[in-house]
Amino acid sequence: MSNVRKGYIRPVDFKHGRVDMTHGSGGRAMAQLIEELFLAAFDNEWLRAANDQACFAVQGGRMVMATDSHVVSPLFFPGGDIGCLSVHGTINDVAMSGAKPLYLSASFILEEGFPLADLKRIVDSMAQAAREAGVPIVTGDTKVVEQGKGDGVFITTTGVGVVPAGVNISGDRARPGDTIIVSGTLGDHGVAIMAQRESLGFETTIRSDTAALHDLVARMVAAVPDIHALRDPTRGGLATTLNEIARQSGVGMMLREEAIPVRQEVEAACELLGLDPLYVANEGKLICICAPEHADALLAAMRAHPLGAEAAIIGSVHEDPHHFVQMETGFGGKRIVDWLTGEQLPRIC
Repeated sequence: MSNVRKGYIRPVDFKHGRVDMTHGSGGRAMAQLIEELFLAAFDNEWLRAANDQACFAVQGGRMVMATDSHVVSPLFFPGGDIGCLSVHGTINDVAMSGAKPLYLSASFILEEGFPLADLKRIVDSMAQAAREAGVPIVTGDTKVVEQGKGDGVFITTTGVGVVPAGVNISGDRARPGDTIIVSGTLGDHGVAIMAQRESLGFETTIRSDTAALHDLVARMVAAVPDIHALRDPTRGGLATTLNEIARQSGVGMMLREEAIPVRQEVEAACELLGLDPLYVANEGKLICICAPEHADALLAAMRAHPLGAEAAIIGSVHEDPHHFVQMETGFGGKRIVDWLTGEQLPRIC
């Protein structure tokens, strides 16, 4: 039955409808989906202009740009979903330079047959995350692929931001003697995804830590402008991220196992699943590397923020021509914390 009857266009059926190929055809169905779903959820002055691009003014400073694709499975998990994750992930990538995130774009690859109710739930989650972060989604794109050639929905987000004057945060600035700080407990996101994926029941629900970290970073930069390095330990977790920074900066690192915060339930789940929490993904945590004389001020600033309340100093940077990341174990020995080999948890973000 046609959507057009005596001049009336039937609203999109978000309760029972499904994505079909016409939603990506460039015709009336696609325009209607964009207007009734994306424009309605993300509403702002840039989207209302209905152009193929967004034109916006920016303040002075160095521009930062980051892009990330999100293919998480399952799409919905305790503590979040692919929608809010796609917003948080790109905001955090921009923020790890010390920048203030300003705008986002979003691109959707939809599979034919995907329930429109689930799509609306995802888009509403994205809209809420963007509003709460104060970073609007100002442009985007939608494509539809045939059934069997996708996996429900893939989302790519791109963000731009501005680094304030005097801030120079980069993965190649870690120096011997620096202090390594994490903003909170590790492994929450990856274990939440795996528990949901494998239908594992625990007495306590393990929730993803997905969150936008730019406000926490702004507080940190205000307290100590000369932070050397920031990074969010997503895929590959703490271990892989520190190995990346060690190689970038040409240094070694020494961690203290007993200082690394991991929730008891996450540790227990990792033991059950045969995982190491040091390699499990996080989506609302950051690693900070700073000069030792600034560590106390940074730790205090982080702990004063809700997303850094469990921040902890976990180790230090030292000279090492091999650029090894090592750890002092709880038994008094040392071990190498190597790069992740293979993929411990696929489709995690």
